[in-house]
Amino acid sequence: MDNKELANSKLNDQELEDVVGGSAGTTAEDSRFLNVLLAGMPGRCDRYGSFRIRFENLDSEIAGAWKSVGVDATIHSGGPISSGRANTYKINGKEVSHYEAMQHAMNVVGKQLSRKDWDW
Repeated sequence: MDNKELANSKLNDQELEDVVGGSAGTTAEDSRFLNVLLAGMPGRCDRYGSFRIRFENLDSEIAGAWKSVGVDATIHSGGPISSGRANTYKINGKEVSHYEAMQHAMNVVGKQLSRKDWDW
């Protein structure tokens, strides 16, 4: 496979979000995204890495941050051995993708972030 074929075979951010779904890694991403998005606002959560997410029970803190922007999130970070089930996100009772939940949160806050703004 040459470089052009390899570049065309990579997933974009939306496709990647749809594949990875949940677990400690996605929950850690949620914490970083919401921490930056909600800076100076009520409901802001701290930033966590996936290691800490797996070993501490932080699911309710992350779900609370989502709730503050109108997203009902069920977080399944797993534990030291399990990666957890996929997180679920609902807006007005309708299940949405992780990507749609993030877009909704940015619209509610009135701030658009690119991945480089929060993923550092």
